[in-house]
Formats: sequence, structure tokens, C-alpha cells
Amino acid sequence: MVKRIAAALGIALVVLIAIIVFNTIIFTAEEDEAIALVTHKVNVEQAAQRLGEAVRFETDSTKRRSADFPRFIAWLEETYPTVHTTMERQLISNQTPLFRWAGMDASLKPVLLAAHYDVVPVPKASLPDWVHPPYAGMVDENFVWGRGTLDDKGAVIALMEAAEAMIAEGFQPKRDVWFSFGHDEEVGGIFGAGAVARKMRTDGVQFAWILDEGSFVLDDIIPGLERPIASINVAEKGTISIELVAKGAGGHSSMPPKQTAVGTLARAVDRLQNNPVPGGLDGVTADFFDRLGREFGLPERALFANTWLFGPLLENQLAKANTTNAMLRTTTAPTMLEGSPKVNVLPVEARAGVNFRLHPRDSADSLLTHVEEAIDDGEITIIKPENYSEASTVSDADASGYLAIEKAIRQTFGNVATVPGLTIAATDARHYGRVADNAYRINPFQIEDHDLARFHGTNERLSKDNLRLGISFYRTLLEAQ
Repeated sequence: MVKRIAAALGIALVVLIAIIVFNTIIFTAEEDEAIALVTHKVNVEQAAQRLGEAVRFETDSTKRRSADFPRFIAWLEETYPTVHTTMERQLISNQTPLFRWAGMDASLKPVLLAAHYDVVPVPKASLPDWVHPPYAGMVDENFVWGRGTLDDKGAVIALMEAAEAMIAEGFQPKRDVWFSFGHDEEVGGIFGAGAVARKMRTDGVQFAWILDEGSFVLDDIIPGLERPIASINVAEKGTISIELVAKGAGGHSSMPPKQTAVGTLARAVDRLQNNPVPGGLDGVTADFFDRLGREFGLPERALFANTWLFGPLLENQLAKANTTNAMLRTTTAPTMLEGSPKVNVLPVEARAGVNFRLHPRDSADSLLTHVEEAIDDGEITIIKPENYSEASTVSDADASGYLAIEKAIRQTFGNVATVPGLTIAATDARHYGRVADNAYRINPFQIEDHDLARFHGTNERLSKDNLRLGISFYRTLLEAQ
């Protein structure tokens, strides 16, 4: 009897190993269609100087009444006269330029290419650490330095350079192409992209697809990959922030109760952090890791090829890194705390602010239910926000827009893998996507690990080579429309 059980187990093990091996062997990246690189003649020195000039307008998103906003718009008109005389232009909310490039076939659905020109503030404490002043727009042999070069004036300039050159050469797109350059993306985009979307709905304009920022061509950022990855993001997370409030009797700190309001609040925050929103390898996350997993070496491929067996192990490992954990689930980030005004005074009230980034599988309602269950404390009041953003819908990675962007990426950057990804922060695409069949998110620049800290950080810069690639990408993409 024992021998029979042992034999049966042995056979089962052999079968299991055979299944794992077979799945791993066939789990390979699809052979890329042979696509030749497309190169365009680009005056990159001129483009770099113009990006430097654009940086010098201090379009700080927290100072939207600044004169630099209308000055930047006037500078665009002066710098790109052919675009302005050929395309229809209007100003939405007096600050977001919206262009329509008339196509040859009015029966085709239009497309929209978007970027934004507002930037995040520069903390005064960081100024000594900048190689060049953040608004100097310094151009050296290899880079354009300054706030907004990566996020997102580089894309604005690349688009305008491409269009100006193409119009001068006599090009006209087959379909209507719209450009929209938001002025308030960094603070929610309500009056820029949001107003554009509302106008398009009123005017009955529905885009076949839109393209905005959201990811990049990632080189040497994900360990274990042999070639760069272009993450063409098909969705973005929503955002919701709540307040947790604990009450106390107050008084002098020399006679404290067993637990103060701060202690009650800390317990609630701890419970939230130790009970993350459930994640999983499903939906857009599954698509991302399915395509990405095929690019790894044999050991990693074996895991991704057999998620039916190794799924829990994979999720556990992916959850250990902040970047991949954010792809798996709605994230929880306690960010603000407030208690007593003095260290020797017991607080009558303690507050915590917690920000969540909603995965497309979750909703604000399901998140709030999770918060209540995780905290499970009658001494904590949960204040729900009036305003929040649900996660976007998930766009089609097999639709013509995605395929056009994917092809243009490969024609520009060469041997890169493309995957449909998830933008973990918020962009203007969530507004534009409301009047589009599909919304995609990628900037046509290649970044490395050391570039990540430059976003919203110190020493932001864009290489001239990236600027050249970005202009070439937009030209290639526009030529196909």
C-alpha cells in the first residue's frame, strides 16, 4: 500500500514538473514583427534651446495667476507661427491651449495628443543642490536642465517641433488631430483638461483615442530584463483621501489617561497599514505581468508561466517592492498627522490624513468599507471626502490606437518590449478619457533608474537625445493618422 502511494506521488510529481516545464517553454515573448527604424531630420539644438526658453517661464501650478502663464502661451504663438496659422486654436479657461489640426477625411474619428506645461513647485531647501537654477533653462552639451523638462514641457516642445516641421513640409493628417496643453495638471486638471473634456462632450466630439503622459521607455529600471520596456499604460489609478479623527478629554500631560487621542489614532493608522487592500494578479495587472514576465530569464519565467501554482509566492515577492506593490493593489499612504499644539498638553482631538490610490478593480465605496473593517474602532471617526477620483476604465490594448502607438515606439526606439501598463499616479488622461474610446499614457523618452528621483525632484533634466527621439516619435505617429 505504501509503495503504491509513493509510486502515485512520484508520478504526480513527474506530471507536475512536466506541466511546469512545458508552460515555461511556451511562455516566451511573441516574436516582434520586423519593423525598420524611422529617422527624421531633427534640429535638436534648436529644439533644446526652445525647451530651455520654455523652462524659464515659472509656470508653478500653485501660482496659476502668475503672469508667466499668459507669457508662455504668447511665447508658443511667437515660436511656432506655422502651427498657429494652420490650426484652429482656442484657450480653455484662458490658460489651456487647445488646437485642432483639420484632417482630410471628416468621416474618421479624431485623436488627441496631450501634455501639460504647469510644473510642481521647487522647495527652497533644495535650491543649493541644483546643478543649475531650476528655472534657468540651462542647455549644455547633452542636457536641458530645469523644472518641467521631464514633466511635462519636454513633451509640449516635442509635439510642437514635430507639427511645425510637418506643416512646413506640406503634411496634412488623414483625420482631425487635436493638441491640448493643460495648465493645471499638477493640481487636478479640473480647469484645464477637465474643461476641455466638458467642452468636447458639449460639442459632440468623441475621440478614437487620446495619448497623454503616464510612463516612459524604461531602461535598466526593472532588474533582470535584457532590453528596455515601453509601458504603454491603458489605465490609471484613482485617488481618494480620508481623515481619521480621535477625540480626547484634554488636560495636562502630567496626568495622562491610559491612552491619549494620539494613541487611539496611532492604533488606527497601524491597523490600516498592517491590513492593506487585497491585491492580485488579475485584470490590467495580470496583462502587465503576463507580457513583462516573458522578457525575464528562465527562473522568473517559470514563476510567471505557472501563476496557477506560484501565484501566492509571486504576489508575496512583488509586494515587497514599492513599485510592483503599487501595480498589485490599491495603496495606503498615511501622510499627515495633527495633535496637540504643545508637547505638554493632552490633545482634545488628533487627526490623520491617509491617501489611497485606487486600483481599477476597486471603487471608493469598496475602499471605505475596507477602511471601516480594518480599523474596527468605535473611537475613530472616518471623515469621507466630498471630492475624489475613481480609477479610470481600462482601455483596449488590441485597439488601433494602442497598436499605432506601439508601432511608433518601436520605429523610434528599436529593440524594446512593449507592455500594457497601469499609471499609478494621476494624469490629465483621466479627464480626456471621458470623451475617448480609449486613453493611453506614455511619454516618448527613455529613462534610467537614476532619472526617477528627478521627477518632482532636484536636478530635473532631459537629454538632447531624448528630445530628438520624442520629436521623431510624434512625427512617426502623426504620419500614420
